[in-house]
Amino acid sequence: MNKNRISEDSDSADILPVAMAVHRITGLPATARSRNKRGVRIEEGNVIDDDYSGPVLEEAMKANSLLKTTPLTGQYKGVPVIVAPVRNGSNEAVAAIGVVDITGIFDLATLMEHQSVILKQVCGMDPCPLPDEQTAAKR
Repeated sequence: MNKNRISEDSDSADILPVAMAVHRITGLPATARSRNKRGVRIEEGNVIDDDYSGPVLEEAMKANSLLKTTPLTGQYKGVPVIVAPVRNGSNEAVAAIGVVDITGIFDLATLMEHQSVILKQVCGMDPCPLPDEQTAAKR
């Protein structure tokens, strides 16, 4: 029986099956690497790079925690990502797997900050919609 085991010394071939599964489930670009060896970058069902590392993968392993951030460097510079450590039985980070964070693309807090300005631009000083108007959502 074949076993897939991920350890701090897993290479890109070892980590590929798990990274590909994450990619197929989410449909998002996925990356993975072990602590001691570079890993893979997968996009659109294809291995784009089998000698890959990224700053957030490295930081997630170092911090041994889930990271949601927008990297300032690397292949995904300026793109929100979410990366989780893969831990061994001693709870040590031995690898990391990440995906593009589509929830991070929509900054709800910023949208809410701008909501009143947007409403004033669309509706002027009057409430929007006016109390005697009906919108399709209210019907």
